[in-house]
Amino acid sequence: MAASFKLTDESSDALPNDQDFDLIISDAKLTADTRTEFYDLCLTSRRNALVGVACSTIFSCSCIIAGIVTLAKHGVLGATDMSAVNPSGNLLFLQREILTLALNLIVTLCTESIGLVHGISLRSALASESRLHFNTNLRLLTAARGWYNPNGTLFNGISAVLLIISYSSASLIVCVGWGYDDVAIAIVGTPLLVLGVALLLQGMIALSAIRTVKILTWSSSPFDLTAALVHHTQLTHATSRCMCCVSGLDTDGGPVKPLEIQPSAWHAHPSIRKVIISLWVIVAACAGWAALVTYISHRPSDYGFIPMTPHTWSFLPNLSSSSIWYSMPGVNLEVWILLFVNIAVVQGPLTLGLHCSELIANVIRDERQWRCATGRKGLRTAMNPVKTIFTHPICLVLFVAKPFLHWMFGLSFQISNNIFNEELGMSVVGMNTAQIWNLCIALFIFACLFTFVALCRPCGPQPAAYGHLQTLANLVDEWYPVMWWGHKEDGIPYCHAGTSDHPLPDVKMDCVYAGSGVESLAPLS
Repeated sequence: MAASFKLTDESSDALPNDQDFDLIISDAKLTADTRTEFYDLCLTSRRNALVGVACSTIFSCSCIIAGIVTLAKHGVLGATDMSAVNPSGNLLFLQREILTLALNLIVTLCTESIGLVHGISLRSALASESRLHFNTNLRLLTAARGWYNPNGTLFNGISAVLLIISYSSASLIVCVGWGYDDVAIAIVGTPLLVLGVALLLQGMIALSAIRTVKILTWSSSPFDLTAALVHHTQLTHATSRCMCCVSGLDTDGGPVKPLEIQPSAWHAHPSIRKVIISLWVIVAACAGWAALVTYISHRPSDYGFIPMTPHTWSFLPNLSSSSIWYSMPGVNLEVWILLFVNIAVVQGPLTLGLHCSELIANVIRDERQWRCATGRKGLRTAMNPVKTIFTHPICLVLFVAKPFLHWMFGLSFQISNNIFNEELGMSVVGMNTAQIWNLCIALFIFACLFTFVALCRPCGPQPAAYGHLQTLANLVDEWYPVMWWGHKEDGIPYCHAGTSDHPLPDVKMDCVYAGSGVESLAPLS
């Protein structure tokens, strides 16, 4: 059954409590005079999201316990030896990088689980302030009102710092320690403790956020969210805009003819332009960093830097890799503060750039879901946030790129320590020339791909929405779990396009479309 947009008085009731486990049933006037499910809270997603946060909390507590035990036994500079091999072998470096890559992947899984809950709470917080326009927003750079609001500017800034610290800690936990007689892989206690605390605090902020706002829906689908906003009268269906795309919102929205090619995400979403520009700034900064390190490695130095040559180029660093290095001054806690500051300042832009890239991936995901409405199988309004990672290529690319690019950064910016009796001595910060260039190339490919996706223009007359909620409310005139979009009604002088529970004919390219029952008062655009 389809739900029309004539809502009764009961539809303006207050939002349900987020602990309510019942589906929200609309009291909309129905086409067939029967009640139907207008939208649901998507409790499966709620359960999966909270399970993810719980697993992240368990991992963070494990890191905290292991870090405290190491510090209690060996002090602030304590470390636990994992293995020892002949110094001439490169197998040790491979083992270290495999462990670091696995750790980066775990950190990504934890932060993505926490970010899903935090992002859902942000949507509802913005909706309560009538400031929610798109299904996807820059989670840590878009704030709700209120100084102490968990989705406010202060806690978003804290979350951003904690996110950077999480990946920075992952780069410091596993190190190659140089002792008197051997080389050993060591798990360092202080960064392990810091990682646990950072993940735990992020989880606490996300959980406090969902307790301070009434969640509209746990679904990641823009259609469930749009239906929820329509149900609570925060959005109103504009009948005359049945053929208007998101980029036409600043126009009067009168009768229009269908477009053969739709605008790109670059033109439709203002924040996407900023994200793309930021990615290219990061690429340029990485190239400048690589060029500077290459220049320094070729200059005469008392440290005996290894210059960059074709023979020293490799993907993984080894004992003969081109690099420059400097020792870290200070003792005990001072060393860790300096190490974290050094790595966070360099790694921070990469972490925030990858975080902002979520906007592009999710906006393209929302648009592809909408464009299924003209396909053979139709549009399914439900969306599994875990499944979409593997079914949408751009989401899968981003999910893989996050741990991989952070791991590549760890190959470029490495910390080596002298370890004796499971205690760190002098710390040396090394910058590997070839690995920095490798990171720059990987970032260049990543930026090219996301720029291409953002500039692509969908073909066909179906108006582009890119997850813009008001646009979707205008384009969908009947709601079904599975629906199709197309030509619905001939008229004089205007035709009507909309959605139905069965496949619809293609829209007529030579006809002018407005809404059903719209009179010829608006000028043709």
